[in-house]
Amino acid sequence: MAFLELRALHKRYGDLTAVAECDLSIERGEFVCLLGPSGCGKTTTLQMVAGFTPPTSGRVVLDGQDITDLQTNRRGLGIVFQSYALFPHMTVADNVAFGLEMRRVPAAERRQRVADTLELVHLTPMAQRFPKELSGGQRQRVALARALVIQPPVLLLDEPMGALDAKLREEMQIELRALQRRVGITTIMVTHDQAEAMTLADRVVLMNKGRIEQMGRPFEMYERPEGRFASTFLGKANVLELQHDGRGTLDGHPQLPCPADAPAGAVDYIVRPEKIGFATDAPLLSGRVIARVFLGNHWLFQVQTPLGPIHVTQANAGLPSVDEGHAVGLTWSGAHVRVVPRAGANA
Repeated sequence: MAFLELRALHKRYGDLTAVAECDLSIERGEFVCLLGPSGCGKTTTLQMVAGFTPPTSGRVVLDGQDITDLQTNRRGLGIVFQSYALFPHMTVADNVAFGLEMRRVPAAERRQRVADTLELVHLTPMAQRFPKELSGGQRQRVALARALVIQPPVLLLDEPMGALDAKLREEMQIELRALQRRVGITTIMVTHDQAEAMTLADRVVLMNKGRIEQMGRPFEMYERPEGRFASTFLGKANVLELQHDGRGTLDGHPQLPCPADAPAGAVDYIVRPEKIGFATDAPLLSGRVIARVFLGNHWLFQVQTPLGPIHVTQANAGLPSVDEGHAVGLTWSGAHVRVVPRAGANA
């Protein structure tokens, strides 16, 4: 039995289904990211686990105990919000101690646990400062310390880095992952940032329109997306709408590599931009560069082909050999192709 189980969790608001039949099993110590666009149901799912929102149907089971009907304060979970929700009139140490005071932990034990937790998040020198005297990253660590000091079985993070700038966000992702591994706490984080999810998670749960679209380890999710939505939300992808004759030929283009298990009929042919290279001999497709953009560590090209525009990325090793207006050939390996049934093609 998994440590935390969401069993057929469902949430409706009148005629609106926010979450539909969510089944998810999470192992002890696992870091899971609920990923998806705004309105996909990820925050509602987290709120049902936390106890803020009662499910319309379904159960939440923690370590074999059904906690579906327990109030939030009786679940004992650690929760960090995007706003951090720190008390501005309390010092860092007092903010961290607050949950222990509510649980009537003896003063001596409370002081020791606060000191140990502040050391864990590298905030011992800041113990007597107030939130307004801290940076955004330091405030986030205070919020984490306050959640961890109660020694919860599960840590819930709701867009915890949404208020940070890009550079600090990257630094905090590394810190958070290292902290979670040191503590070994089961963690569920909500995010709309695919790079953040792939950086942090042991497993990504991709949600769309209230349903789980795909779940798996980040590398597997990225390399083997199960459809158009997964391929384009988890990074960039070229998705060509083609017809497969069931014998390896796509839209009369026998040169296009096609996996042996590709379904017949209307399909999405998926290949990521970084898997495509420029070819001088025997290209799979020919086209013309209609745009070239410099993005720091790589170049992005848009190439117009008989099958439509295709994006190509190339690592920045200096100026590339092709420019806007150049005729080019494109090539890629069949090992990097995904062919999936086109969503709604038979509707």
